[in-house]
Amino acid sequence: MCGRFARRSTREVLADWFGLDLEDQPPFVPSFNIAPQSVQPVVRLGRDSGREEFALLRWGLVPFWAKDAKIGYSTINARAEEAANKPAFREAMRKRRCLVPADAFYEWERNDPKNKQPFAIALKSGEPYAFAGLWESWRHKEGEPLETFTILTTEANEALQPIHNRMPVILARKDYGRWLEPAAPERLPVDLLRPFPAEEMAAWPVSQRVGNVRNNDSELLAAE
Repeated sequence: MCGRFARRSTREVLADWFGLDLEDQPPFVPSFNIAPQSVQPVVRLGRDSGREEFALLRWGLVPFWAKDAKIGYSTINARAEEAANKPAFREAMRKRRCLVPADAFYEWERNDPKNKQPFAIALKSGEPYAFAGLWESWRHKEGEPLETFTILTTEANEALQPIHNRMPVILARKDYGRWLEPAAPERLPVDLLRPFPAEEMAAWPVSQRVGNVRNNDSELLAAE
């Protein structure tokens, strides 16, 4: 599962990382405690241009066929093993894949029934990365379209297994284009939905302050 992450990289850093023009980006700032139902930047292919672009979407995917947007509370993650066939994600997996920029994510290790220790997980290189995501557009009656996203998860690698049995799918930079580009149903890039190499990742304990979404500062990533 991935229920909280951090994006400390600035718009300038991410524009360079994803090879996009800074002036075309929507406004956003670093955030160190990103929670479900918040609006965050993703990279996707533009509907009209077909080119990569940044867009601001809400975290918690609402399928186009949903009767109520509340379904987004239970669809912050999509299991990689099921996304291609599960009704909530099937169409998005085929047609609307995206990249979710991040610098770290948080996971909680259960020490005993009453206590859990939060950890931050990032790349050893300190570079930003991208989760594999899916996005959707939903409209309620005559209201404005609501665009949302979910983060795909897979089995934990060796670095994460002591903390949790699942982890978000982190894509290698060289695979960004392939993840985004259109593909026939029988050629979906499902082979990319695998654990990121453990030897390239680092995990460290952080403050319990991360458990409160109102806390949003760089000290949340400091080692305890």
